[in-house]
Amino acid sequence: TSGPRIKARLFAGYDMSTESHSGAIPQGGELVLQAKGVPSFLAWAVSDPLGTKLQRLQVIKGWVEGGHHREKVYDVACSDGFTVDTTTHRCPDNGAKVDISNCNVSEDKGAGELKALWQDPEFNKHQRAFYYVRVLENPTCRWSTWDAVRAGTTPRPDLAMTIQERAWTSPIWTKPQK
Repeated sequence: TSGPRIKARLFAGYDMSTESHSGAIPQGGELVLQAKGVPSFLAWAVSDPLGTKLQRLQVIKGWVEGGHHREKVYDVACSDGFTVDTTTHRCPDNGAKVDISNCNVSEDKGAGELKALWQDPEFNKHQRAFYYVRVLENPTCRWSTWDAVRAGTTPRPDLAMTIQERAWTSPIWTKPQK
């Protein structure tokens, strides 16, 4: 994580549900692809009980194409009842705000837990790839903004005043059958 104690997990396999990942490959493992079908990825995250609520859950896919590394980010779960846009693969902004004068955050925005069962819309059973989960919290004050608030001074203009803490999993590699 970038700091908070966010829990994040990733499993991959065939015939999974959001309630059962029995027989699935966990993060850090390798999934041998089947000749038919598209694997599913179960992505799950729980917020730090002492931290800020979660805003979005993402799956990042990496692969090599034409000798060049490629990467694509897919939002797979959104907080606050929002759904992922099927064209852009992004969650809408949940409206979480930070009051820079005292670093208070929106308590009514975000989720304590996000979970999704996802399939790659551009899956290629002949391509090696890796997938990992990234989860983002709602925005919070950057450390330098906290320092300015405590000291009663203006935050540094050369630094962003807010950040989004995050966590990520080890990847799951996919391997085509020979």
